[in-house]
Amino acid sequence: MRIAVTGATGRVGGQVVGLLAAEPEHDVVAFVRQASTYVPPAGVAVSAAAADYGDPASLRKALTGVDTLVFVSSDGHAATVMLHHANVVRAAADAGVGHVVALSGLDVDVESPFCYAVTNGHTEHLLAASGCGYSLARASVYTEFFASLVRGARRGDEVRLPAGDARVSLVARADVGRALAALALRPPSNTHHDLTGPAALGVADIVAAVDPAARYVDVPPAEYVAALLDGGETSWWTHAYATMLESIRRGRWAAVSDEVAALTGRPATPVRSLSVP
Repeated sequence: MRIAVTGATGRVGGQVVGLLAAEPEHDVVAFVRQASTYVPPAGVAVSAAAADYGDPASLRKALTGVDTLVFVSSDGHAATVMLHHANVVRAAADAGVGHVVALSGLDVDVESPFCYAVTNGHTEHLLAASGCGYSLARASVYTEFFASLVRGARRGDEVRLPAGDARVSLVARADVGRALAALALRPPSNTHHDLTGPAALGVADIVAAVDPAARYVDVPPAEYVAALLDGGETSWWTHAYATMLESIRRGRWAAVSDEVAALTGRPATPVRSLSVP
């Protein structure tokens, strides 16, 4: 197969490229903004194609002849992400791509407070109506990302987050990358696959695993937002973090699935055994 991967220079997309390129019978194409400057993972043969989420013509050209697309989601303001995703889905349909493996999120409810729940739900709807075969990888919150939120919210010996006593099934990025690569080598499932850790832990337990010397304190969302802004965070990312934590507080990331093990043949990585620098 000819398999293309968007976001090939990112942490998830780059891992998927390396995993798929290790299968010598497949032709793997890394989608990047500047093909001439792309450096593939060591030891694998990968070609590169210029493809920009914001440039539909470049997407259509790059997708010509592609059998399977691993579509790693865009980033930034929600409205821009929705436009980028619409461009990718339309280009895949126009190019006749047979299978789109799309990275989505565990919370895709348009009623969710999380800003990206709407973008992911919209993308899933577009794919279902596109005529392309698809497999939706609904990943939970990345363990590494949540660990960075914990460290950033430490004040003295306290980690101050507005997450209540909720539970969340954090998933390792490496597990998500392996699952995306596995889905790309299968026929379209035309359904979703929930990619989670092996258990849903309380926020206090996660804080203890990430920073044993700190104590978790639930704070009002307004306090958390003010602390981010005072620390120099942009208004958009402050909004994104705060709405994600509100979604967590409402229990929208607590589901646990065995899909990581079913797809990859390896159990999902527990939070406590994962090194989170």
